[in-house]
Amino acid sequence: MILILEPNTDPESDTYRQLMRFLDQLPDIQSRTHRVVGAEQVLTEIYLIGNTSALSIEEMSTLPTVERVVRISEEYRIIGRHHDNERSLEFTYKGVTFSQHELHVFAGLCAVDTPEHVETMMQALQEHGQVCTRMGVYKPRTSPYAFQGHGKSCLPYVFELAGKYGIRVIAMEVTHENHVREIHEALEQTGHPTGVMLQIGTRNTQNFELLKAVGRQTEMPVLLKRGFGITLEESLNAAEYLASEGNSRIVFGLRGMKTNMGDPHRNFVDFAHVPVVKRLSRLPVCIDPSHSVGSRDRAPDRLLDVMHVTAQGVIAGANMVLVDFHPAPEKALVDGPQALRLDELAPFLQDVQVAREAYLKRVALMREYTADP
Repeated sequence: MILILEPNTDPESDTYRQLMRFLDQLPDIQSRTHRVVGAEQVLTEIYLIGNTSALSIEEMSTLPTVERVVRISEEYRIIGRHHDNERSLEFTYKGVTFSQHELHVFAGLCAVDTPEHVETMMQALQEHGQVCTRMGVYKPRTSPYAFQGHGKSCLPYVFELAGKYGIRVIAMEVTHENHVREIHEALEQTGHPTGVMLQIGTRNTQNFELLKAVGRQTEMPVLLKRGFGITLEESLNAAEYLASEGNSRIVFGLRGMKTNMGDPHRNFVDFAHVPVVKRLSRLPVCIDPSHSVGSRDRAPDRLLDVMHVTAQGVIAGANMVLVDFHPAPEKALVDGPQALRLDELAPFLQDVQVAREAYLKRVALMREYTADP
């Protein structure tokens, strides 16, 4: 059972303390509190864990500061929607709002290689009005001899350049709890010129100790990529791991499935699951067309496969696009063959906007024919 409190409830108020005293007295029931800071208000939800079947929704609704009560119907206690379309899970980080209604493009380097390439990339993003990017610093690789990323040594100049060019949020993969600490220290050292969205890659979707460690920190939001060889349910449970540790500022990433059925693409594109994830959970959904397609192949209509796949995800309602760009793909140390060039940034962003407008028209059309908005 979930108790949804009135917006901006003060945890130091007498009414809140009265509520918690009552909950503490319930036999065989534990309570866990989660707060989501949005652009305009703070939402507090209290999760009652245990034998709640005997609790009356009507009675619990009369408790101090309680606005609504929701009976949990799925196993995703925190991230789940539970057949309640009114529950939102939006969050604002560094002035950028993430929710199931927004759309942001994170274009950038799959792996940081040189300060010059980082600066060229960020300058191009600024010129096109973008405030988010991706910058890989820690790179898990299949081969132990492949480039593993520059690690913490490049963090200071990446953050300083982000501040110089107005980049507010950087998606950056971590593979170990120490990486979170190193990122935090580098942000402190440089004066927090930007923010970081910690990325859990597909190989670590079921690295439960890493999930717990990242979930325990609440300073930075998390982009969790779906495991490329496990079910959607298993991946959503990984997101629940993060939320259960205290950090519910999560974006769920679709990046393609590992199967030969996707050939000749690098992975089988799973972007049809965008609306499924939004129905089952309250999480914003990210698509990663670069790692799904894995090439710069172009269709007979002159559109890149990456653009076609991106449009499929955006027109299905995606809230974030994570895509590889590089000033010189032939010099990229990781995934150069799939990186788009900077002269393709403008048409890519314009094509995303076309798909987004088509999605919004689809939503408006259905609202005309259904009573439920």
